[in-house]
Amino acid sequence: MKEFFAIFVARNKEYYRDRAAIGWAFLFPILVIAACALAFSNPDTSVFAVGVHGDLSSDAEVTEFLTRPYIKTVAIPDLERGLERIRHHQLDLLLAADDSTPRYWLNSESSTGAAAEQLFNGAVAGFSRQQLSGREIRYVDWVIPGVLGMNLMFGALFGVGYVIVRYRHNGVLKRFHATPLTAFQFLGAQLLSRLLIVLVVNGLIFVGCLILLDLIVLGSYLNLLLITLLGAMAMIALGLLVASRTANEELAGGLLNAATWPMLLMSDVWFTLDDAPRWMQETANLMPLTHIVKATRAVMIDGAGLGEVAGHLLWLGVMTLICLGVAAGLFRWHRR
Repeated sequence: MKEFFAIFVARNKEYYRDRAAIGWAFLFPILVIAACALAFSNPDTSVFAVGVHGDLSSDAEVTEFLTRPYIKTVAIPDLERGLERIRHHQLDLLLAADDSTPRYWLNSESSTGAAAEQLFNGAVAGFSRQQLSGREIRYVDWVIPGVLGMNLMFGALFGVGYVIVRYRHNGVLKRFHATPLTAFQFLGAQLLSRLLIVLVVNGLIFVGCLILLDLIVLGSYLNLLLITLLGAMAMIALGLLVASRTANEELAGGLLNAATWPMLLMSDVWFTLDDAPRWMQETANLMPLTHIVKATRAVMIDGAGLGEVAGHLLWLGVMTLICLGVAAGLFRWHRR
């Protein structure tokens, strides 16, 4: 372990002696927190969101109500999913016609739900009333796990990818190759060093958002830390794999962007893929960011325990071992 810790300490010293890099590491969380606070300080509540489960098109009264300009209609193929959205205040009303008695649900703690119910009862008759309760889940509560995962992804992938490629380009790796240091030791030290940095930066962003935005965290903070730890390791290992044989920073930038952009679009960061084609959902489930975001969101919003997110954690652990092992096997000390 002597060689491992020597590289680990050297990399940390190199990082904190770079004033520009460490200054940006502390400035960036402040910018993210400020942007989130400004973006979500005044959410739009000008329309009622009404979910529809089943076919209600034959009911003229319901059709007329749903076509009013202040009503936003949301198709709900899965009733349980719709009820969850009612509990979280993501829908004001949920209409269903899956049996002989048409029903509607609302959240007893939602003021907009009560207003939407009055409008609905004034326009439509014959629906049975059902009532649920639950704390409001704002869009900011839903999206912040995606923002945290996105920041973790960029910090992990680019933080190790460019560094190793620069080492190779400048001949630093060539000198390391003349020492007893193995590829696995070198990559492991890089992983642990970047892991500490990513955890600190993401922790600052999380605490800042928690204070300024009053985020909902129904689950365990320790579970969130474990998800962040395993997620960061998976992302760093992926970055090490990309950089294991890359000869120049231009190619590294292209490969890292090719890895990050699909994850940004398909990993539930900004919007859900519940209604996306099946093949897209299956592809997204192969990406580490998907498991980071879904596990974090489940713990924060749904209060999920370790057992409920174990599948996500297992995938992140397996991906870390595979990427780190393949990166060590393919690692090249020289440019050519």
